[in-house]
Amino acid sequence: MKKLTLMVAFSMLLQLAFAGGLLTNYNQSAQYIRMLSRNAALEIDAVFYNPAGLVKMEDGWHFAFYSQTIFQTRDIDTQFPTLNSGHYEGETTIPVFPDVYAVYKKNNWAFSLGIGPVGGGGTAEFPAGIPTLEVPFSLIPGQLAPLGQIDPALAVNSYDLEMALEASSTFWGIQLGASYAVNDKFSFYGGMRLVPSTNTYEGVIRNIQLNGVDAATWLNGASSQVATMAGNLNALAGVPDVLAPILPTAGEYTLDQLVGAGQMDPVQQGQIEAGLQLMGLSSEQIDAMNLNQINGAYVQAAPGFASTAQTLSGTAQTLTGTATQMGDKEVKTKQKGMGFTPIIGFNITPNDDWTFAVKYEFKTKLTLENETDVDDMGLFPDGAESSNDIPAILAAGVGYRGLDWLEAQLSFNMYFDRGVHFGNNIRYSTLGAQVHRDIESNYTEIALGLQFNVSNNFAFSVGGMRSKNGVTPEYQSDFSFSNSSYTLAGGIMWKITDKLTFDAGVLNTFYQDDTVAFSHAGVGTYNETYGKTTTSIAAGISYSIF
Repeated sequence: MKKLTLMVAFSMLLQLAFAGGLLTNYNQSAQYIRMLSRNAALEIDAVFYNPAGLVKMEDGWHFAFYSQTIFQTRDIDTQFPTLNSGHYEGETTIPVFPDVYAVYKKNNWAFSLGIGPVGGGGTAEFPAGIPTLEVPFSLIPGQLAPLGQIDPALAVNSYDLEMALEASSTFWGIQLGASYAVNDKFSFYGGMRLVPSTNTYEGVIRNIQLNGVDAATWLNGASSQVATMAGNLNALAGVPDVLAPILPTAGEYTLDQLVGAGQMDPVQQGQIEAGLQLMGLSSEQIDAMNLNQINGAYVQAAPGFASTAQTLSGTAQTLTGTATQMGDKEVKTKQKGMGFTPIIGFNITPNDDWTFAVKYEFKTKLTLENETDVDDMGLFPDGAESSNDIPAILAAGVGYRGLDWLEAQLSFNMYFDRGVHFGNNIRYSTLGAQVHRDIESNYTEIALGLQFNVSNNFAFSVGGMRSKNGVTPEYQSDFSFSNSSYTLAGGIMWKITDKLTFDAGVLNTFYQDDTVAFSHAGVGTYNETYGKTTTSIAAGISYSIF
């Protein structure tokens, strides 16, 4: 059985965005997890969702800490015909996904701080690997098929390998800003988010096998056998030169007669007969041939023997060169960078019942630089830089609080993915083609959240969200894929005291499977289907000092 372990968290490749666009984590509070719609929030998590609305909080200090536990599964089903298995399952578990908020409100001003992972935050584990990394090895038996025609004992019937790559990716967001109320109805916000980002990768590819044997050992052994065959054929191509000295006196004799007369030893006889058999002659025919006839047959066959020997010599060298590539490989690197996100926001509260809010996050320019210790795979050259920009976001919300027992919020997000360069599709790059990961339209989300106030200090909430990506088939691959989805959420709010509040919630995202067609030379067109689900459980407290 194949043992293939792959743990991956490429921020550019296997992106770990859990509730948000292609790269952004929008799940930044327990209130969000229980409602899904917070763009018109006036509570402390408005630091992230509606910072201009913070001026509606009471004067004083406000603090909050929330944490989520996130589970995500990924399923990849491929029809690529040479793989040992076409089904791959991935799993991501994040025990702690924290958010910290602090607000100081005084008169018309509110100053705020927010800290949380705005991108990444976890590790993805694929116990069976992913197709793109396994495909090259799965093609080896087919590529070596001609060896079986040379000698059936050299036929390659199976491959096997182990891969292990453990990676982590965290893009922290440290947000500072100030909100100002122009009057009772209108306020605005200006702030900046620092995004210190780190990816780490440590992994190996090892124990590559062919026919259940170490691949390098097997290839070197096959090379030795093929080289021996080439030497034997070269020797047969030289038979006319060996026979030339004795032809004038022994041309009419058979091989048996020559051996009997002591003019040829049995080993030479066996080698000459083996060559004649390669020409398709039977033992009876060979026994009846004299040396002149044998020499004539070899003169005609010698160029073919020499040409085949040359081909086999090249094959032997190729096998030896391939064997050197089958050794264990290791990668150990870290990528680091810093980005900055300017943020502005506006909040309008025409009366106590309604809230209208808009927030715009500018594109985060982010460049990551490799700090590489080992890179046998050639993936992370030391000192190389790569762009990992985070798209701009437009967030708008409407909140209604006109009933004592009900609060409703409607939120809309647009992630400006078309303004970001996502590079080339890794699957095609492995085939030597350059196919850009195009975006057809921007990623959008629309969510409705309802909070039912059972009493003055207790409420439960529900929420629903529709997310629609705008990627093209050229964007998708097993390294990085995006699925449109539906999300459902629910939870509670318990106001323990006037100053202390507890929030908890759970959400589940149901992604729509996406099937993409690929083309591979020698294999043709095949389909690959991507699917995933995400579950998040959150809890946290907020505390105020009036």
